[in-house]
Amino acid sequence: MFRRMEAEMDTVVGSCSKPCGSLTDYRIPDYILRPDAQRVVLDHAPPSPVLVFINSTSGGQLGSSLIKTYRELLNEAQVFDLSEEAPDKALHRLYANLERLKTEGDILAVQIWRTLRLIVAGGDGTASWLLGVVSDLKLSHPPPIATVPLGTGNNLPFSFGWGKKNPCTDQESVKSFLGLVKHAKEMKIDSWHIILRMRAPKEGPCDPIAPLELPHSLHAFQRVSSGDSLNVEGYHTFRGGFWNYFSMGMDAEVSYGFHSERKKNPEKFKNQLTNQGTYAKLGLKQGWFFASLSHPSSRNIAQLAKVQIMKRAGSHWQELTIHHSIRSIVCLNLPSFSGGFNPWGTPGTRKVEERDLTAPYVDDGLVELVGFRDAWHGLVLLAPNGHGTRLAQAHRIRFEFRQGAAEHTFMRVDGEPWKQPLPKDDDTVVVEISHLGQVTMLANEPCKSKSVQDPSSHGHGTHDDDDKDSMEDEDEWEDGKRKFGAADTFKIPDEVDIAHLS
Repeated sequence: MFRRMEAEMDTVVGSCSKPCGSLTDYRIPDYILRPDAQRVVLDHAPPSPVLVFINSTSGGQLGSSLIKTYRELLNEAQVFDLSEEAPDKALHRLYANLERLKTEGDILAVQIWRTLRLIVAGGDGTASWLLGVVSDLKLSHPPPIATVPLGTGNNLPFSFGWGKKNPCTDQESVKSFLGLVKHAKEMKIDSWHIILRMRAPKEGPCDPIAPLELPHSLHAFQRVSSGDSLNVEGYHTFRGGFWNYFSMGMDAEVSYGFHSERKKNPEKFKNQLTNQGTYAKLGLKQGWFFASLSHPSSRNIAQLAKVQIMKRAGSHWQELTIHHSIRSIVCLNLPSFSGGFNPWGTPGTRKVEERDLTAPYVDDGLVELVGFRDAWHGLVLLAPNGHGTRLAQAHRIRFEFRQGAAEHTFMRVDGEPWKQPLPKDDDTVVVEISHLGQVTMLANEPCKSKSVQDPSSHGHGTHDDDDKDSMEDEDEWEDGKRKFGAADTFKIPDEVDIAHLS
């Protein structure tokens, strides 16, 4: 009777009418999580067991508050604070224990292994950190992942229907989210591998310079070991991965400035709206609204690097022509960038036929390459049918930096920016992006991401920018400057008084 009353009290209906059910549906026994715990016998296995990873430094004080609530509702041992323990250690320990129990014939361990779901709460960098760990484990049955928006951009959660506003942390809100996770559908998305290789410079450093000192800082991009098969003698080689985007240039520099400021004054970055306002101030301060006047042409993508693409697996490399005014390039895997905007949009009929462009799918083995000229160009994203300059869709991409073009450039992977020094004495600096398998996400409705395997994704979308609305050409871009909107990287929120921005 008491069990039945507990189950009734634990039931809640979420915003999409998904019942949470009993909290025992999500709890994992101690002996599954800790090898030294005493084994217990349950009447039935939890139908939706979860592991929860929370970055307590994200969202101001929200991360710590969320940890407290989850630990009150679930087994404390299944809720991890990423500032105290990295996810690779936690998952290695869990799966080693699961394999041991499975070999001993433990039925509960087998069922949890099959039905386990992961929840990660943090910014896009935190979510990508966990995605990378799950990919590196190379599990025969990797767990699907749900993302809680606890950062500034929150592109990953927004792409899969989890929203982009920081969540409430009370028990009823967390129960509601658990109910949505239980009923969420699984969706495969492409994983992308990055290699940066340069000849060892005669002088000066070449290691990425991170603005952050967090456990996951530059986790997605770091030097390979001497024993790695990718290591080449006489060269420095870095490798990484992304699931949302890789970008270089203007937007990455603004992001780098934002994270540097947050590192100096963390007490000023506890509000999502304030963070977005700071992005706008940095865009103005760095001169990106007047880039043609304040920035040398050597920082434009075409002058900085030669770009080659391979359109399909097994096809030939071909050089990509980029307009001399492009100052930022984004390699996009998901339909959300800079706080929820889709810079690729949906190509119109003419673009599909003439340029072999398609709508963006998250599992088609292609990334979308989009260019931006300056911060005003970013303002186009909120206009009807607004999008960046569509450059290409590709299965592989190669950037070859020109000798002495610049002392450094700025790069960003899934919300994590860094400053990348470039050698002056050699031109053999190459960044190559290639497809590397897939991971499984959990998607809630409405979900912005579309699968090429889903028949409903084909033929039912509107062509957002048929011929009259396209902004691919220079003259069309001049007209587009009058269409004001903004991505978070460029946006000046209504609450910010532009007269006080300097």
